[in-house]
Amino acid sequence: MATSSAIATCQRVIAGLEVPSIVAVPAVLVACAVNGVQAAAGLSLLVVVLCVGLFLASFEASRPALRQVMPTATLAALAAAGRILFAPIPDVKPVSAIAIVAGATLGRREGFMVGALAALLSNFFFGQGVWTPWQMYAWGLVGYLAGVLGERGLLKRRGALLAYGFLSALLYGAILNGWYVVGYVEPITWPTVAAAYAAGLPWDCLHGAATVGFLAAIWVPWGVRIRHAVAKYGL
Repeated sequence: MATSSAIATCQRVIAGLEVPSIVAVPAVLVACAVNGVQAAAGLSLLVVVLCVGLFLASFEASRPALRQVMPTATLAALAAAGRILFAPIPDVKPVSAIAIVAGATLGRREGFMVGALAALLSNFFFGQGVWTPWQMYAWGLVGYLAGVLGERGLLKRRGALLAYGFLSALLYGAILNGWYVVGYVEPITWPTVAAAYAAGLPWDCLHGAATVGFLAAIWVPWGVRIRHAVAKYGL
């Protein structure tokens, strides 16, 4: 009984830290850039690693059954495989679209896991590095926010879904560009930050257009099957 109570308490504490940890990443990025912190790259990397680690621990602490793990693992594998398949075409990747589908149909935590695991798995092909935790966080956040919006019924309309798909790519780009700024731009001034973001904007828009296209193609068939599995197996 004491063990079960301790596990339940741990689960509640970890779940309560989800939102603060998500918010902490952009907050630290902005604070480091504004204040010119010398160790900005290392400090922000530590925060993002802790955030991703918290979500992994949260998923593990929930002790999901195999039938609950399988949809998440399958979608993460499909997202990773899709990223590798479209490797020859820069920024045309299905990862954001699949993370959005996962979040909207399975829940925000599952959406985060699909995005994060897809980045981790596909980087065994593209190469692991300090960018991996940032990609895990950014794609995880795309899936997490899709789950939050889905729980509130805000993605039921096709237009809203596709609009979020495009904006999610800009969000992903904003996070990765922020990491680039604090890690590689010197000195950090408004003009240099603006230049860094302007250079990445065309690619972020291409990512957004690709995400809209992938969502338009997979949302209905995948969504129906996932919801059917959720209802049938009580996921």
